[in-house]
Amino acid sequence: MAKTSLCRANLSGADLTAAVLAGADLHRANLRQARLCNADLRDADLRDADLRGADLTRANLIGAKMTGALLQGAITTKALIWQPEDPT
Repeated sequence: MAKTSLCRANLSGADLTAAVLAGADLHRANLRQARLCNADLRDADLRDADLRGADLTRANLIGAKMTGALLQGAITTKALIWQPEDPT
């Protein structure tokens, strides 16, 4: 299956509520003020992405690469950022 590539895309202010972007390439994307509530961003590449002021409420960010991402003012209420290890 091909990986969605939105590298360097300008998605500023976009409504991406419940978007399925698992594994997507969003490297250096402009997601400033974007609405990403309930979005599936598992294993997405968000390195150097601009997420300032973005709403990531209940977004799934498990496994996402976020080195260098700008998150000032981002809302991360109930976002999944890591998954605890299975004790078994």
